[in-house]
Amino acid sequence: MAKRVAIIGGGSSGLCAIKACLQEGLEPICFEATRDIGGLWRFEEHPEEDRASIYRSVIINTSKEMMCFSDFPIPEDFPNYMHNSKIMEYFRMYARHFDLLRHIRFGTSVCCVSKRPDFAATGQWEVVTESKGKQEAAVFDAVLVCSGHHTKAHLPLSTFPGIEKFKGRYLHSRDYKDARDFTDKRVVIIGIGNSGSDLAVEISQTAKQVFLSTRRGAWIFNRVGDQGYPIDIVLTTRMKTFLQKLMSSSMVSDFAEKQLNARFNHSHYGLKPKHRILDQHPTVNDDLPNRIISGRVLVKPNIQEFTETSAIFEDGTREDIDAVVFATGYSFSFPFLEKYVKVVENQIPLYKFMFPPDLEKPTLAFIGLIQPLGAIMPISELQCRWATRVFKGLNKLPPQHDMEADIKQKKEAMAKRYVKSQRHTIQVDYIPYMDELACQVGVKPNLLTLFLTDPKLALEVAFGPCTPYQYRLRGPGRWAGAREAILTQRQRVLRPLQTRAGDRPACSSTVPHIFKVFFSIGLIVATLVYVSLSP
Repeated sequence: MAKRVAIIGGGSSGLCAIKACLQEGLEPICFEATRDIGGLWRFEEHPEEDRASIYRSVIINTSKEMMCFSDFPIPEDFPNYMHNSKIMEYFRMYARHFDLLRHIRFGTSVCCVSKRPDFAATGQWEVVTESKGKQEAAVFDAVLVCSGHHTKAHLPLSTFPGIEKFKGRYLHSRDYKDARDFTDKRVVIIGIGNSGSDLAVEISQTAKQVFLSTRRGAWIFNRVGDQGYPIDIVLTTRMKTFLQKLMSSSMVSDFAEKQLNARFNHSHYGLKPKHRILDQHPTVNDDLPNRIISGRVLVKPNIQEFTETSAIFEDGTREDIDAVVFATGYSFSFPFLEKYVKVVENQIPLYKFMFPPDLEKPTLAFIGLIQPLGAIMPISELQCRWATRVFKGLNKLPPQHDMEADIKQKKEAMAKRYVKSQRHTIQVDYIPYMDELACQVGVKPNLLTLFLTDPKLALEVAFGPCTPYQYRLRGPGRWAGAREAILTQRQRVLRPLQTRAGDRPACSSTVPHIFKVFFSIGLIVATLVYVSLSP
């Protein structure tokens, strides 16, 4: 009889969790509290309590080739950076293609997850759910928590004296839907992460004036990179990751900061932070400099205090305001698991950001509880592929003390690298973390083998974008279409841009010309580096 796996949440992580279970011969039952799939990416005018929520115009910051599931490319005519409605369209296509919806119980929330009395022997959990006011308990052999980390709005009102007497409107970015409510208003946005910068740009289209308040400033990346390619396609390559390891973090920061300042000098725009570019999760926004240079957005320091009608900033300036939007991020918690998992200041000790190290049996895993420098969907998918193999007994976890040592090492490295912030507790770098997971599953690309058997593919894997298809070339879950998907990924990038008849240039490569000239030398260098790391 197949092992039963409870999956909590029907967003992007929940969908790939169902598929991974089915591929390993497990029986998934997914509990989704709302009426539909999509999680964070499903726009709702009035979202449910403690549920992720987005505004009407949200466009994702990761491009389609980098964010797709590894054996289901996003259609070539879809835009590279998709509106939330397009993301939902893709999720529905994925769910239909792999027949996932029949495994989801909609309108069913999870109340409690607890160990069975014989857990030490069986690893089984009792899951209590509620639907239409009726509770039900069931036994599962394993649990995948796929509820994400954008659920509970972080609203730090206590750090802003006087906010209680402010007579205008204030809200968290979670509750923002569109800019119409701010027409002809003077608005302060607090926070310069991706949400804060997006809202500053959007609200400035209708508002009388927008003030963007930031404690630290930020380095602003573009979505559009060299030659017009998506920036993550340009930056997320194995060769660049290798070269970055050869350089000090200071050298990498010097180079990257010079590149960003060549577009607009961050000091001139009041945005330059004291920290280096690698010390903070990046902010991606092509439009913010345009709104600043046109005066529609004014960059201000942190707010010292509020009065009934104004904000006083730390530089002593005062501005009359009508509304405040707190783009101050989210906290995460798991009340249904509070007996076994403690979240303190957005920190939770998990092996590889997935497994609690102190359970007698490894039958509980958290999926997507990471903040990657890259797309989260392929990471969640690879996490699910590993977790289901652990549940099935095909992969083993190391002893508890080894897992705790790994957790400690990652926590210390994160604290050393990033400025202290509640969003810098679950950071991962895309390629290193994906390769770390891939080694566990046995699906990391073997460049030596590729160099000897398929040089054309090896070139694209080593120097091209590290798209998710690379983790379907070999090992468990191998997909026959992976090679073709990798070799055609550039034409899928260009296809939605070439909408003018008679203007269809040949698909050019983002691989620098010098790498092509020295193809053999480059491949040998990459091979020597990665062969020692290959399983």
